[in-house]
Amino acid sequence: MDARFTAEQDEIRRTLRELLLKRCGPEEVRSAVRTGVGYDAGLWETLAQQLGLPGLALPTAYGGVGCSFADLALACEESGRVLAPSPLLATAALAAPLVLALGTDAQRAGLLPGIAAGELTAALAVPGTGLPTALGLVGDNGGDWAGGGRAGGVQARPGEEGGWRLYGEVERVLDGHSAGLLLVAAHTGGFARARTRIFLVTEGAQGLVRMRQTSLDETRAQGRVQLRQVRAELLGEEDGDVLGALASVGDTAAAVLAVEAVGAADRALERTVAYVRQREQFGRAIGSFQAVKHRLADVYVRVQAARSAAYYAAWAAEAGGERVGGLALAQGLEALRTAAAEAIQLHGGIGFTWEHEAQLYFKRAAGDELLFGPVHRLRAYAADAARLFDGAEVAV
Repeated sequence: MDARFTAEQDEIRRTLRELLLKRCGPEEVRSAVRTGVGYDAGLWETLAQQLGLPGLALPTAYGGVGCSFADLALACEESGRVLAPSPLLATAALAAPLVLALGTDAQRAGLLPGIAAGELTAALAVPGTGLPTALGLVGDNGGDWAGGGRAGGVQARPGEEGGWRLYGEVERVLDGHSAGLLLVAAHTGGFARARTRIFLVTEGAQGLVRMRQTSLDETRAQGRVQLRQVRAELLGEEDGDVLGALASVGDTAAAVLAVEAVGAADRALERTVAYVRQREQFGRAIGSFQAVKHRLADVYVRVQAARSAAYYAAWAAEAGGERVGGLALAQGLEALRTAAAEAIQLHGGIGFTWEHEAQLYFKRAAGDELLFGPVHRLRAYAADAARLFDGAEVAV
């Protein structure tokens, strides 16, 4: 493994950081999350058309840049530093890879160029709280997380005029209220022959009702999707390996999320270090006190360890090696939560207010745990998958 970044990767990071520092400050973030879609459409157009971020990891045959998922992860690290609200994660790290893995030639040719150009945003809708399980991050994704043919979840039935009809409701869909394309996980075959498949639902479909939901982390816009006999198109072929594709996409998405969390944690630590050098007590900067130095040194070690794990996970996912994205994500989220908590504490009274941005970083860590974790389950499943404790006696 060559841990050095290429000149192209360094340029991606530098260019994106300069742009986001100008266009995505704390006030701009607060304004963007209050819009109907939950992000700055102008900034998204710039990221898509000038930098090509949605198509960064897509093949050039479909209008993409042809880079690796590691390059996409580095771009997300920069967006994570400023908590930039955008459909990049849902579109480029979750939906587009599924279309690429499962879609027919016609579906790929019809959807991926629009995604790569930023003209089409997409979201993955998984019923209930099953997203981390469906992605193979906290458990075996062969279970009944999509409804299992029982009441609840999303059910798919063949339509009388051909195609499929979907019925059900999905909550907490990342960018589900605004995405132009929905990839909906649903069960077919009823209880006896239940099977999970993914269906394509386009914006404006008859019977599709969507609304934005209040979320803990406002920078991650989420929506409720109601499907009332909505006409849908099956993604890929009847015999496609849906569960295998979801697990593969889950690992790469977890690696991207881990790198993004590291970027946010690094920024929270950076801002805290700058503050303790300025804030004074007893006639000296509080950063000169040994107790404060030790606390920040502990955070620094956590962030650097999480960065190493996240970079390795991104490289391993691209190389087709071991799947360690979930474990890296656990470490990244824990580092972010620790860095944000220390930022709130060491900023004193101002750190506890809504006006300060420290609380936004803490909410990002907590919100991502709700969507993709929690940390202890990510680690537990990674340990089980590695058979770490097989045959070991656990002392109580």
